[in-house]
Amino acid sequence: MGPVVFVAAWSVLGARTDGYSPTADAISRLAASGAATQTAMTAGFLTYGAGMGLFGAALRPTLRGPAWAFATATGLATLGVAATPLGSPGRDSVHGVFAALGYVTLAAVPLAAAAPLADQGRRRWARLSVAAGAAAAVCLAASAAGPRHGLFQRLGLTIVDVWVVVRAIEIRRRRHP
Repeated sequence: MGPVVFVAAWSVLGARTDGYSPTADAISRLAASGAATQTAMTAGFLTYGAGMGLFGAALRPTLRGPAWAFATATGLATLGVAATPLGSPGRDSVHGVFAALGYVTLAAVPLAAAAPLADQGRRRWARLSVAAGAAAAVCLAASAAGPRHGLFQRLGLTIVDVWVVVRAIEIRRRRHP
């Protein structure tokens, strides 16, 4: 549920906010101190952080290697983003560190899952994992600069979010056929 709530929050809030551009503005602007959308977007960040932590816990017994730790770290970094909303120079720097850690660990989740999936004989999943992690890493790196950083941020996050949701559904089905 974490990725679904998070994407819904930035999609709906961004569409309803005058002067906000989803292709040019970062998601964190929606949760900035004093923004009309701060409470709702912060709730989206908190839900995403908790959801990624729970995904890490569900992934750990199903897949060897560090993918679960990267998912958990993404959740913690997202909680850090929520705890340090944009709005002051000192806090903005800390917010940026949490966001960067979240980007790196998020892209690492499917990349770290690729080899264990291949070892399980799930070669298609392994290839998709490498593609998702690499594409997300490129997009999230591109979000650091340029006039369309909001677009690249959303693309990078959404690529791995889709991977996470599909893997979570698969884990649930395997546990409860």
